[in-house]
Amino acid sequence: MGSFSWFRITVFSLSIPCSLIGLGLNAYSVSLTEPYFYFIFSALGVATAVLTILTIPIMLIVDFIRRGAFTSMIIFELSWLFTLAILSFATSAESVSTSNSYFPRGCVYANTDPTANKYCMELLMLGTFAFSNFIMFLSYTCILLVFSIIGSSRGNSVWTYSVKDATFFGQNNSWHVRQQVPLNQYSGAPPTGYTGTPVSQPQQLGTHNTHSGTPAQSPHMQPQQFQPVYSGQPQGISV
Repeated sequence: MGSFSWFRITVFSLSIPCSLIGLGLNAYSVSLTEPYFYFIFSALGVATAVLTILTIPIMLIVDFIRRGAFTSMIIFELSWLFTLAILSFATSAESVSTSNSYFPRGCVYANTDPTANKYCMELLMLGTFAFSNFIMFLSYTCILLVFSIIGSSRGNSVWTYSVKDATFFGQNNSWHVRQQVPLNQYSGAPPTGYTGTPVSQPQQLGTHNTHSGTPAQSPHMQPQQFQPVYSGQPQGISV
């Protein structure tokens, strides 16, 4: 298991407690406002945290106990983790926007209104943990995408493999040989170990005739024009 696999396990492991904390805070916020309304960041935060808590441990466990599962494929991890990163960023941005709307001066109500100050602190914590998941997921997907492109350019099939089985920086020798075959295909040199007898070239037409004593006409010479010879006798067929 390489260092990048350990980095993957670390990111997945840290995202689970962040999601658990975010789930608790968002659920508490929903319970306070549920009879009348609920904030968008609370509902979005609950949904994002539930998806993260349900899918990330499954991806880790399946990768350990089963090889070749679709949940461990790089192409699946890139798309799913990027989706979680976008949801986490939306949760963080919405909580910050709500905090600026209700508490424009910040959390400075500790002496005047402790309850309002507590809500302000909870909003800041929600945004912090959601943004932490966004940073971890986005960093992992960007690095994995770069590594996958490098591995694919070297002839390695990485998109349908897991991170622990993929080869990102090694050269695929078979792919390199296939690329070199067209360059050496018509070199004219016989292959190594060739033991056959060379075939002589067929004799060209128009070679020298040793019986007639007349030099043969070169195949590249133009034929001489035929000139009839008059013998004094009438030509044609007699009647």
